[in-house]
Amino acid sequence: MAISERKSIGLRRFMEKTPRSLELYKKTLDVMPGGATANIKFFSPYPIAMEKGRGSYLYDIDGNEYIDYLLSYGALILGHGHPDIIEAVHVQLEESGTYLFGAPHRLEMEMGEKVKQLYPSMERLRYTNSGTEATLLAIRLAYAYTGKNKIAKFEGHYHGGYDQVLVSVNPPVHEAGSERHPHPVAESKGVDPYHEKHTIILPFNDLDATYDILKKNQHDLAAVIIEPVQGGFIPATQSFMDGLKKMTEEMGILLIFDEVKTCFRMGLGGAQAYYQITPDLTTLGKAVGGGYPIGITGGRRDIMELSAPTASADVFDVSKSRHSSAKDVLFHSGTYNGHPAILAAGLATIQVLEREIWHIQDMAAKLKAGIAKLFSERGVGMQVLGLGSIFNIIITEQESISNYRDLQKADFALRRELDFLLLAEGIYTKPLNRYSISAAHGEKEISRTLEAFEGALGKLC
Repeated sequence: MAISERKSIGLRRFMEKTPRSLELYKKTLDVMPGGATANIKFFSPYPIAMEKGRGSYLYDIDGNEYIDYLLSYGALILGHGHPDIIEAVHVQLEESGTYLFGAPHRLEMEMGEKVKQLYPSMERLRYTNSGTEATLLAIRLAYAYTGKNKIAKFEGHYHGGYDQVLVSVNPPVHEAGSERHPHPVAESKGVDPYHEKHTIILPFNDLDATYDILKKNQHDLAAVIIEPVQGGFIPATQSFMDGLKKMTEEMGILLIFDEVKTCFRMGLGGAQAYYQITPDLTTLGKAVGGGYPIGITGGRRDIMELSAPTASADVFDVSKSRHSSAKDVLFHSGTYNGHPAILAAGLATIQVLEREIWHIQDMAAKLKAGIAKLFSERGVGMQVLGLGSIFNIIITEQESISNYRDLQKADFALRRELDFLLLAEGIYTKPLNRYSISAAHGEKEISRTLEAFEGALGKLC
């Protein structure tokens, strides 16, 4: 039977297996707008409500078991409930006797030293509570250091849900201008139009066009912020990264690596180790906390020292005799920055990865190769795209995918139907989303996943 005649099978089977998720979703509509507390957690017709997780598995409120490849969008690099993380958090709570100090503590230094070893470009660093907060701080530092008031980002790249960067993440192509000179497109209601003028959009993996745009705006641009691997799965070419580093240096524009998605996924040193590029500023998140909320901003000492509270007065200084004002220091604060339990979890995560990251990379390689083989055997054009333990499945006849525009030519309808069939077979990721592998995924899970793919593809083509 042709693919077009099979379109509703996956969705029907999904809904048959998840009636309690639908029931809970309907009730939740009376509590939260759209039935979700974060837009990213929703998918149509309704998201699956989970009850528990263990290792590489999730269990929903209908009792269905899933091999989890979403892993909280890559954050759970050790899987659910890893014993080393549980033990580290338990020990921290038992020894300190509190959840939170609200003051400096030993783990801030210990975690910072370990991160600096893995990311030598981060000569000084600060903790935040999310990757979004980390990129926000990096941009503020860039503004302060350069005295300029614009930034540049790449079309298709996501850096958080705030106005400055919530531009041209997934824009309608017909609104986005030419491929070589993209127009800024706001991606949310309520975004101040100011940011469409002060956030310059660049074409990813097109060095000549990027140079032209940067050169035109170099006197206004504080920084270029980039996901070295777009969305975690479309990698920059080495020549593009080398060229971008060179041109930003020549033009006096800071280079910010947003490694929230690539942190530990391409190796312990992230994308900058892979590309051998030293950015001016780096932001980390997701996997660095092993499932706990954390972000880290770090970079060159001279830039990061702008946030030092000893430099002058800040917004919390109520002294009447001070000789400087709050505007003389870059303000960054947060009650939960450097939360002791979270840093204990982060250190435990790194310690496990130092022993087991090879296993995660090996399982990812086997799964990617197996999926590609199954598609090839059925004559369906596709690419398993990504480096390390994070990847995506792009159903397309294109030979290469190097940017957002290329991605838009993929067969999303077929991919969505495949995803619902896989959900019905106990393979979990949010439809159309990427896959991540954890330390808890083993040969058994990879084999079961490939069997589910084979069965799903048999129903579709």
